[in-house]
Amino acid sequence: MGYQLDFLPVGNDKPGDAIALRFGNLQGARAEQTVVIIDGGYQDDGKKLVEHVRTHYGTNKIDLVISTHPDQDHIGGLETVLKECEVGRLWMHRPWKHTEDIAKMFVHGRVTDQSVRETLRKSLDEACDLDQLAQAKKIPIEEPFRGLLDPSKSILVLGPSVPFYESLLPGFRCTPEPKAGILKGFLAAIEETVKYLAEGFDVETLDDDGETTAENNSSTILLLVLDNEYLLLTADAGGPALTAALDALQNANFDLAKLKFVQVPHHGSARNVGPTLLNRLLGPKLQQEATLRTAIVSVATTNHPKHPSKKVLNAFRRRGAPVHATAGFGKCEQKNAPQRVGWSSSTPLPLYPEVED
Repeated sequence: MGYQLDFLPVGNDKPGDAIALRFGNLQGARAEQTVVIIDGGYQDDGKKLVEHVRTHYGTNKIDLVISTHPDQDHIGGLETVLKECEVGRLWMHRPWKHTEDIAKMFVHGRVTDQSVRETLRKSLDEACDLDQLAQAKKIPIEEPFRGLLDPSKSILVLGPSVPFYESLLPGFRCTPEPKAGILKGFLAAIEETVKYLAEGFDVETLDDDGETTAENNSSTILLLVLDNEYLLLTADAGGPALTAALDALQNANFDLAKLKFVQVPHHGSARNVGPTLLNRLLGPKLQQEATLRTAIVSVATTNHPKHPSKKVLNAFRRRGAPVHATAGFGKCEQKNAPQRVGWSSSTPLPLYPEVED
């Protein structure tokens, strides 16, 4: 059995996730393989995903499409995937089915509640459109809560659990306009006075104080079990969500040292991980450089002020997981897979001697 896990380049100024996966006998017939799409980037990225699957996987049939959460940089391209490909099943959360409060936000399939911030309104509209399209095409829909397995038993949902997910839903409705929007007019002046801190392999400035949104913490966290290797996909999950997923693994007596691959959460944001969480996920800081596993982060082609945080990149490296970044290039983690023309080995990002304060 082999696998190819592909992170497609998404976004010029803002990052996003569009992931394609196939596993099975990759030298054999399509019937011996499973093809999966995990998130679809922005709307314009849907075509790229479809073409990637057709070109590199040689098929128009996708066994499973997974929407990890309804942010536009993750869900936007999935409508194109459902329209242009033969899709076996769809995993996506349907928040309007969990609380009456969320359901009331929708009128004729659109969010009309003006108290909902614009970005969230658009995201929920896209999720509803995807749900309706799947139903029209008679694609079975399942909500990816903890314990759900795909038919091959190679993809396990670690989180969220139903209770945890439902505890997040009030935050979907009541989240105010982000402070970053209020301060937007001052960004140019602030950028000129950004402070930097010195770091080294033995000096870490990342802390545990980061906090992300309810929508991000609702992200589907996946454990891939492929050819006796374990790969963790985190989407935009933050500390509470990742801690709950690690608790589930610990309760199942899973040895985290077996993880071969980890997706850096939320495009490398310092709001999603801290030293305590990373010590648990990756192990404690090493005494010297070593590569114990691979990490990949989806980032924009241009420099983004927060994604990825150099503090986070350095923290992964100190724990034996040097990070490879998309930044306009596709990245592939693979085993027992055919070679691709034009694809070559990737170089991980360096240890940064200065990080943003």
